[in-house]
Amino acid sequence: MKITKPFFFILLLGLLFYMPSFSYGKIEANQNEEIKEINRQIDSQQDKIKKMQDQQEVYKGLIKQKQGEKANLNNQLAILDNRLAKAELDIESVATEIERTNLEIKKINLEITDKDQQISKQKDHLITILQLMQKQDQNSSLEILLSNNSFTEFMDQVKYLEDINSEVGETLDSLKESLKELDNQQQSLTKKDKELAKLKEQLGDKQVVLNDEQDNKLFILDQTKSSEKEYQKLLKQAKAEQEQAAAEIVSLEKEARAKLSKIQNKKLEFNDSGFIWPVSKNSITATFHDPSYPFRYLFEHPGVDIRASQGSPVRASASGYVAKAKDAGLGYSYIMIIHGNGLATVYGHVSKIYVKEDEYVVQGQAIGASGGLPGTPGAGRMTTGPHMHFEVRLNGIPVDPMNYLP
Repeated sequence: MKITKPFFFILLLGLLFYMPSFSYGKIEANQNEEIKEINRQIDSQQDKIKKMQDQQEVYKGLIKQKQGEKANLNNQLAILDNRLAKAELDIESVATEIERTNLEIKKINLEITDKDQQISKQKDHLITILQLMQKQDQNSSLEILLSNNSFTEFMDQVKYLEDINSEVGETLDSLKESLKELDNQQQSLTKKDKELAKLKEQLGDKQVVLNDEQDNKLFILDQTKSSEKEYQKLLKQAKAEQEQAAAEIVSLEKEARAKLSKIQNKKLEFNDSGFIWPVSKNSITATFHDPSYPFRYLFEHPGVDIRASQGSPVRASASGYVAKAKDAGLGYSYIMIIHGNGLATVYGHVSKIYVKEDEYVVQGQAIGASGGLPGTPGAGRMTTGPHMHFEVRLNGIPVDPMNYLP
């Protein structure tokens, strides 16, 4: 059998293109199996997370149930125990979510490696084709014609060159598509890296919550000496303290606005930029009228609790007039600022106060330091750990601060 030049080139090209694919195919198969195994692990972690979420709902139900029952020490301890169990489950849930995200990152990295290999293979393929085309271009059409035994062989080689040109276009299109997919995978990896960083931050926050819940339980036990009589006495004091503060805030706001209208003969101007966070933006540990608030049977939670380390700077959310700066010793200390547009803000559990009543403050000015650690100045009774209690009032009525914070 006589081997013609076109046939020789086709054979050579075939060997160049398909021989490497055998070894690459083995690598690709191994990677596919590893990706499948990672997918199975991701699904398993997802099932685990779902079960933990279901258990979290059970704890929420138990907390709500106990809050609806008679306020006694046993019920309060049951609430705290359920909150502790939920906090531990929250930590486990976030840790599992971190594991799942790490698996997804590993999977994406494998896919990126696989795509890099595909792109490298496509580039080599393209280089080989171009080299063959260049070799053919060095010969004139007359030389090609004379080098063939017949016109039919010449036409076969021309057709072969046309096919090679078509192969170049297809390889380029495939390369462009692979590069696009690689870019998408790298963007996905960047997104997952950010999610992982956020989850790790959440894990730290959840651990702080757990520590606070443990401290809260120890504080209750220490204050009551496991005595129902002492607990009821503590409840009575806490309720009286909150009622007094609520009554003071309402009456003082009315008095302050009346006083200001006489002095200024006009309303206070409100910041055009709106409110800012009184402490660094952080986790909300108790929402406005929070149904899981541990002392809801005493009073509705009239603001939000923002996680803040003991002694963090507290800043005026908007410019205004200091109507009250109450230092209650170990009781509930707070600052109230009157703003324009019928708005007022209250900063509770402050451990230090830097401003005086009848003083004007500007937005962002340090007005005190946060508190809330049980048994410390300004914390008051039945506190739940270090945080900033923040209220927004509209015409004297508490409203959800989250509707005003940026």
